[in-house]
Amino acid sequence: MSECGGRGGGSSDGAEAEGGGGGGPAGSGSLSPAPAGASSAGRLRRGLRSASLMARRRPELLCGAVALGCALLLALKFTCSRAKDVIIPAKPPVSFFSSRSPVLDLFQGQLDYAEHVRRDSEVVLLFFYAPWCGQSIAARAEIEQAASQLSDQVLFVAINCWWNQGKCRKQKHFFYFPVIYLYHRSFGPIEYKGPMSAVYIEKFVRRVMKPLLYIPSQSELLDFLSNYEPGVLGFFEFSGSPQPPGYLTFFTSALHSLKKDYLGTVRFGVITNKHLAKLVSLVHSGSVYLHRHFNTSLVFPREVINYTAENIYKWALENRETLLRWLRPHGGKSLLLNNELKKGPALFLFIPFNPLAESHPLIDEITEVALEYNNCHRDQVVEQLLQHLRRVDAPVVRSLAPEPLVQLPDPPLITASPCCNTVVLPQWHSISRTHNVCELCINQTAGGIKPSSVSMPQCSFFEMAAALDSFYLKEQTFHHVASDSIECSNFLSSYSPFRYYTACCRTVNRGVTGFIDSEQDVFETPTIAFSSLEGKCEVDTPSSVPHIEENRYLFPEVDMSSTDFTGLSCRTNKTLNIYLLDSNLFWLYAERLGAPSTARVKEFAAIVDVKEESHYILDPKQALMKFTLESFIQNFSVLYSPLKRHLIGSDSAQFPSQHLITEVTTDTFWEVVLQKQDVLLLYYAQWCGFCPSLNHVFIQLARLLPSDTFTVARIDVSQNDLPWEFMVDRLPTVLFFPCERKDLSVKYPEDLPITLPNLLRFILHHSDPASAPQDLANAPTKECLQSEAVLQQGHISHLEREIQKLRAEISTLQHAQVQVEARLSSARRDEHQLLRQKQTLEQQHSLLQLHSEQLQALYEQKTQELEELARRLQELADASENLLTENTWLKILVATMERKLEGKARAENPAPPEEAHSDRPEPSGAPRLPGSTPPPSSASSALASDRSPENRTD
Repeated sequence: MSECGGRGGGSSDGAEAEGGGGGGPAGSGSLSPAPAGASSAGRLRRGLRSASLMARRRPELLCGAVALGCALLLALKFTCSRAKDVIIPAKPPVSFFSSRSPVLDLFQGQLDYAEHVRRDSEVVLLFFYAPWCGQSIAARAEIEQAASQLSDQVLFVAINCWWNQGKCRKQKHFFYFPVIYLYHRSFGPIEYKGPMSAVYIEKFVRRVMKPLLYIPSQSELLDFLSNYEPGVLGFFEFSGSPQPPGYLTFFTSALHSLKKDYLGTVRFGVITNKHLAKLVSLVHSGSVYLHRHFNTSLVFPREVINYTAENIYKWALENRETLLRWLRPHGGKSLLLNNELKKGPALFLFIPFNPLAESHPLIDEITEVALEYNNCHRDQVVEQLLQHLRRVDAPVVRSLAPEPLVQLPDPPLITASPCCNTVVLPQWHSISRTHNVCELCINQTAGGIKPSSVSMPQCSFFEMAAALDSFYLKEQTFHHVASDSIECSNFLSSYSPFRYYTACCRTVNRGVTGFIDSEQDVFETPTIAFSSLEGKCEVDTPSSVPHIEENRYLFPEVDMSSTDFTGLSCRTNKTLNIYLLDSNLFWLYAERLGAPSTARVKEFAAIVDVKEESHYILDPKQALMKFTLESFIQNFSVLYSPLKRHLIGSDSAQFPSQHLITEVTTDTFWEVVLQKQDVLLLYYAQWCGFCPSLNHVFIQLARLLPSDTFTVARIDVSQNDLPWEFMVDRLPTVLFFPCERKDLSVKYPEDLPITLPNLLRFILHHSDPASAPQDLANAPTKECLQSEAVLQQGHISHLEREIQKLRAEISTLQHAQVQVEARLSSARRDEHQLLRQKQTLEQQHSLLQLHSEQLQALYEQKTQELEELARRLQELADASENLLTENTWLKILVATMERKLEGKARAENPAPPEEAHSDRPEPSGAPRLPGSTPPPSSASSALASDRSPENRTD
């Protein structure tokens, strides 16, 4: 303000001196433009000052404008300076198929050319691929193999749908590769989603080429109707016209079926003979017939549903009847098997399947089994189809049908009772030619007295299940020795002292192993005895689980239920759903179910029951055929099934035997736990978080106990299946199996902590020989008892010393625990103090923050007031400067005018001043004093009056 005011005062003084010196009109002419220049300069200064004031009042606007300008400049610079070749352009594609391949390879994605050649061909296969895709590379050879067989009838076109400049990439948006589309003239696309195998692709292409099967004779009609897949027949008379009405619609419906279901489970056939059509109730041309084996077959209701290709297929799909179903998992994550297993027990049949083969004898046998299994009402049509299948397979049936065997007399003391079950034991040695058939019955008496006859009017499923389990556990105690009579023996139950079982067995000489009937069957009866386990703790390894189906041809009278297999699905609560899988593609699933990985013939059968959490397998040594399947299904369907649950376990070779704790698997459970000395078994799982905390306890226990008489073992039950009687319901669980008394296993108490002293007390208590049953015939001698007592005393002394060491360690640990607890308490107190200090500091911080916010608000308010005051002062300074400038000019102008008026007055009145003054009358009321200054002239007064309003207005 002082600087701007100093410059204004100097300017007015200089102007006044210049005007005084120049005088006259020249001085007045030089003053005219000065006010305009001064006002424009003032407006410029005021604009700059207002901009600065706005920046002070709204700094965020200025910052935002600056930031936006910088961003625009950077974006412009980045855009202008960006290099054009940052990414290396993709290399041009090369041919995916060889030049000699029968496949037309459009490796540049020429989709328009593919559409052009498709219109000129009857059947076209489009193979969309990506050159980097491993599945596309793997399918290339299969496509070439299929093309080599069908290149004269089908056009194979491969299109690179990954090249970014090709039309295929721009128009098609596939989520996976490869993709196969088939076109039959104008119909399509029909997507193929089956296995990428040449035979399957070729079979599907042939189905698209000929979606309808021509049936000219009754034999082929029976072949069509007896097939396991549902069939749709259409009757059309071609005698009247080359294309009867409705034929093209029926043809298109077959293509729709392939489009919706790539498996082609619904087959379509055409009959042109009206006499042949009457056999399936087709009278009028254009009629459509859906064959069903067990339910009533249907004729398409043209009066109710419009006769269109889509409606025909939907009608067939909704009303079809599935006898067998193919499963083809795609190898990724899928709920296919889970959804099928939820429906109930499932029979999985793994068979080598060739889709291009004209006949499939094994599938025909499986179809026959399925028809008999589900033929609950003995339908005549089904019987006729079965006779047709048997006539086709007659040579096989005659060669495999067993001859009737000599009937054996009924075992003594065995009555027809629901509490009896027939059991076939496996052969004693691999070179033996004998099998044992035993009749197992439940007996119950009071006080454990053996009755004179076997009679049990009532029994439950659980009692028979317990009897079978106990029998299979003790079946190795039989000595298979030939005898002239059938003998029966009794053994006590493992679950109740008042219950025992009776087993009457006989031995049959097989003559020849396998399924070929022997010409002479010699029956021998064994003498049954029970071997004692008191002398040693090891027994022989059990042989394979018995299967009734391997002996059905030698013992036709031994059946778990009725010999009539027909309609069994309606007489049991365990109805099976039958599924087929190609073992050439899905043998890995069979291996996981229990099939051998080194099988020469990849045939396998397994029953999976998810509800019962078990599955059963057909003996891999037996051939997969009609009779073995029937026996396998019968054994599963009876109430007291002789099938044994198949157990899956880990590979025992991956666990070394030098460890202190023996790792038990499904295969080694019998050898380690049920044959050797005292065994303490820990049940654990990988997902059990508490189980690893017990490892150090069992390691110390294994170091204390002698390894020659005691075994500490563990088993991962999440990876190894065991028989139900050896499973547990919680983890971790500890079971003790004492030597010579494996059936008296004891479970470690759940409410007792698993510690080393508690485990030692538990083992010493239950391994006491006094608790074992004594054999009076083989009573130990006094010397043996004394040596045993000395040995036991030595063991007790050793254990007492170890216990003393453990107590010393425990006392040391307790002392350390006290010290740690003291330090923890001190740390807790310090933690509480720090917590309180933290809370106090947080409160102070909150108060200071609030005060800071208040000061910040006051600061902003005062800043605004000061800015307003500064603005007003600036306005006052500007106004005062303008007034000073105008006042100076007015003074100069007044002085100039006064001089001019005085000059004019002197020129007009040359009289002396005295006369002039004497002639002018004195105004009344205004006496004039002598020596006073005369009043200004009228011109001066007028000028002053004219300027005063201007001054007031400015």
